[in-house]
Amino acid sequence: MRTLSQLQQLNGQWALITGGAGHVGHAAAQTLLELGGHVILLDRSEQQLQQVHSSVYDGSDKVHTLSCELSQPSEISTAMAKVSELTQGKLNILINNAAFVGTDKLSGWCVPFEQQSLETFNDCLNVNLSAPFQLCQHAYELMKNTPGAAARIVNISSIYGVVGPQMDMYEGTDMGNPAAYATSKAGLMQLTRWLAANVAPRVRVNNIVLGGIERGQPDSFLNKYNAKVPLARMATEEDVKGAIAYLSSELSNYMTGQSLFLDGGWTAI
Repeated sequence: MRTLSQLQQLNGQWALITGGAGHVGHAAAQTLLELGGHVILLDRSEQQLQQVHSSVYDGSDKVHTLSCELSQPSEISTAMAKVSELTQGKLNILINNAAFVGTDKLSGWCVPFEQQSLETFNDCLNVNLSAPFQLCQHAYELMKNTPGAAARIVNISSIYGVVGPQMDMYEGTDMGNPAAYATSKAGLMQLTRWLAANVAPRVRVNNIVLGGIERGQPDSFLNKYNAKVPLARMATEEDVKGAIAYLSSELSNYMTGQSLFLDGGWTAI
């Protein structure tokens, strides 16, 4: 029987992380690097990726970057071809992390329901749901031929794919909770289940249901949020690392099609 340390080792394994230049993307990348993996960060801004690579990862040769606009299927196909070239046709881990979120400044987004834009709704579904679907298709072609243990797909969902929002928290702020965000995250959870039933046993697919992460939100929001969650605080990026390590390694070898709730107890009450 292997030790826990052996089960979590990712030496020589390749991981692709979308939204890799962001906060959660960094936490995921740092986790996989600590476990010995090679990481490809995918994000929309080449400039931001290069800045993160040089300043955060000190130009490490275990960290690679790819720019890609996830709303464009052709760019996803091109990016995944580059992944295959970089990894010599292998991929062990895909983390679908990139998403439009409630703080994005989009037209017809963080506004009352009757003002929310159908065009922006569809744009959100493209990035938050259709893009992960396409990425999983491409990744599966690499994963099913990658030797070793079953490959892993980790989707990043949200508590708002499970429960409705409590809109009073957003009063007096420029934050919001658009219908498209909740819809896309609920869809991602069901996509996780569907994929798990169809890509096994070569690939395991699981989902992290994230609660809110503290990033300098207004005090009025923080006070209301913290009062509603049993652990009395929002998450930090560090809180994500354990879940990423578990689902991305052989620690979770007999787990697929499941959602790991990382929400401080928000959905438990």
